[in-house]
Amino acid sequence: MDISYQLAQLAVQQATQKAEEMKVPVNIVVLDTSGYMKLFVRMDEAFLGSIDIAIQKAKTAMLFRMNSEAVGEFLRPDAAAYGLENTNGGLVGFPGGKPILYNEAIVGYIGVSGGAVPQDALIAAAGSHV
Repeated sequence: MDISYQLAQLAVQQATQKAEEMKVPVNIVVLDTSGYMKLFVRMDEAFLGSIDIAIQKAKTAMLFRMNSEAVGEFLRPDAAAYGLENTNGGLVGFPGGKPILYNEAIVGYIGVSGGAVPQDALIAAAGSHV
C-alpha cells in the first residue's frame, strides 16, 4: 500500500509539531514507495538550501528501504561500497531520512532538513509512524 494523502498529512503534522517544539524550522518531504513526492512543507524561515537535502534524504531511504544513516554506513571511505553516494542522482548518508510505517508496513518515506543533523533525525522520527 502506498501512503495516502491523509497519512502523508499526518506524518508531516507530527514532524512539524516536533520541529515547532524544538524551535527548528525545517523542510519536510514525504515520498510514496516509488519515490514520487506526495507532500512537501517548508516551514517559515527554513533554509532554502535544505529543500534538496530533505528530498535526497527521503530518496536515499526509499532506494534502500532503510534509514538514510544506515545507508551512510556503506558510504564510508573504508566500506566496500565507497563511491555509492555518486549513484542514483546522489545519496545522502546522514540522519533525517526514514521509512514511514503504517501497521508495521512501509507506506512511504520522510525526509527532513534544516536543523542540526541530530535535530533532523528526531523530527523525521516523529513523522515516521502513522
